[in-house]
Amino acid sequence: MTDAITEDRRFPPALAEVARADFPYEDGEGFDFEPYDAFDSAEETTDWIRQWTGNHELDGDAFRIFGQDGTGGLAALWCVRPGLPLTEQPVVFLGSEGEVGVVAGNLSDFLWVLADGFGPMETVEYPDRDIHPRPELAELAARHATTPRRPARTIIDGARAEFPTFEEDLDALCR
Repeated sequence: MTDAITEDRRFPPALAEVARADFPYEDGEGFDFEPYDAFDSAEETTDWIRQWTGNHELDGDAFRIFGQDGTGGLAALWCVRPGLPLTEQPVVFLGSEGEVGVVAGNLSDFLWVLADGFGPMETVEYPDRDIHPRPELAELAARHATTPRRPARTIIDGARAEFPTFEEDLDALCR
């Protein structure tokens, strides 16, 4: 990719506010998410994708890593929609043990997923778990979201339907 989206590393205000939110695990009633206050650098992202895939020809231009879980799995914006801003790119999870999945179709929908008590890892590993609404995250989403509130399960299913080959596409990059 060589469009402007691959150059954009400005941290969206919504993610900056997410980074200041509290994410207690609460003995499994919460969720395991540690948001960053800035994207990983292009160099860090390139190093990561090369290690994760074993493919040293790749660069990290397609991802903006913005958080992790306790195992080292990463949450990222996947820059797959040319010409659209970072906030309109899908959110994905890339686990430390190879788990992958599309979490939400854009940053706005991701905020609603968080509001229902799902972190990136939970959407991939435990998508059918009970919701645990987080009123403070619902308020954050209401301030920043450009999409209407919908149940997390609806958002997750819609994002996966839009990008049904995400896992296979990543597998194809592995060496």
